[in-house]
Amino acid sequence: MTALRTLYPEIEPFETGHLDVGDGHVIYWERVGTRGAKPAVFLHGGPGGGIAPVHRQLFDPALYDVLLFDQRGCGRSTPHAELEANTTWHLVADIERLREMMGVDKWLVFGGSWGSTLALAYSQTHPQRVSELVVRGVYTLTKAELDWYYQFGVSQMFPDKWERFLAPIPPQERGDMMAAYRKRLTGDDKAAQIEAALAWSTWEGQTITLLPEPETSDKFGEGHFALAFARIENHYFVHGGWLEEGQLLRDAHKLAGIPGLIVHGRYDMPCPATYAWQLSRAWPDAEFFLIEGAGHAFSEPGILDRLIYATDKFAGKA
Repeated sequence: MTALRTLYPEIEPFETGHLDVGDGHVIYWERVGTRGAKPAVFLHGGPGGGIAPVHRQLFDPALYDVLLFDQRGCGRSTPHAELEANTTWHLVADIERLREMMGVDKWLVFGGSWGSTLALAYSQTHPQRVSELVVRGVYTLTKAELDWYYQFGVSQMFPDKWERFLAPIPPQERGDMMAAYRKRLTGDDKAAQIEAALAWSTWEGQTITLLPEPETSDKFGEGHFALAFARIENHYFVHGGWLEEGQLLRDAHKLAGIPGLIVHGRYDMPCPATYAWQLSRAWPDAEFFLIEGAGHAFSEPGILDRLIYATDKFAGKA
């Protein structure tokens, strides 16, 4: 049996900076690997999650020149947890600004979870700028997907955790959990805002792995992280990502000719596998791996193996 691929060793950025993208937003970015090697951009999840050092380790540093950045309002980008001028299409424009700043004509686009949503939106808008596309934990941001996670569906799999998610919301408001949380996350009561942020963020942190994984879930309970994560994610989801219903699958034909790879856990709770399956059918240029015994997180062994396989393959190694 072939051993599973694992993360590359920890590395530090060879360049970091802040880019003023307008509208009062300044985004943090970093480059890792080897300057002038194969260009790639990493798109983190959430929205509102931010990048982490472990994300650098998904690419062979000898073969890649990777740009990672904190999307508007999160991580080291400022202002923290800001919702104004913060939409999918602002982020798509930011990615283009970063590509131009980096001075490359095309790059590999890599995104997981919400990052897959953003990667698809960017790639369908600028297909000529994408050399390859790798998506994990595919999320097409339809109403059915949102209802499954925030209204009825995953609630049946995790009744104990769902009860804690319900707790900050009075029974009379539970018919629309996203709207009820938005009211608190954008309200003037700071204590209620923090309570809601922690409950929203913890719900996700505790349902993204097949088995409990404290090293993955614990960060979702940190107040500074949770505030940006919950406010920004809820803001995007209440607005349907500023996408037309079904848009990303409808427009998958725009990916024609882009080599790609789709990785999805069979038991991914936040992102039902059927949407990754549909994407694979609409985008025949992509390899598709449905990973048995895996949930949503990229850290799960079978998922991580295929992600490293993908970046190795597109660098000419696999």
